[in-house]
Amino acid sequence: MTAHVFAKGLALLGTLVVLAGPAAHAGETELADPPPGFDTPRRIILQLTTDDERQANSILWNAINLQKFYGIDNVELAIVAYGRGMDMLYADSPVADRIASQLKYGIEYVACGNTMETTGHAPDDLVPGVDWVQAGIAEIVERQLKGWVTIAP
Repeated sequence: MTAHVFAKGLALLGTLVVLAGPAAHAGETELADPPPGFDTPRRIILQLTTDDERQANSILWNAINLQKFYGIDNVELAIVAYGRGMDMLYADSPVADRIASQLKYGIEYVACGNTMETTGHAPDDLVPGVDWVQAGIAEIVERQLKGWVTIAP
């Protein structure tokens, strides 16, 4: 290839790039004060109220995405399950392995004792490491009063 043909090719390529315009990119999320940090982490509850595996997996991915965005040391995450969502926290759940993995990365899982009682389950039925409280909804209320943000995906 001669230098002239190569130069024409580069010129054509440059024209195509100019015609295409700059690549689109996402805007930055403006962080509220104080910014998230080790001493001022974002505190977020994700509600788990579905027994649908696909929807539950989506909620579990939401937790990972929040850790990626804020940084694992800058966010506290609690997934609180009650009602049908409790089916996902039992050891025989289709997402039990993912929950066990996420527990190792500091994502807290909280089960509802009232739902366990109503459905004939016990704390021993939970994925090891999952905490439980008497009332999942009351846990959410009390955490909100302490400044946690609740998301119901």
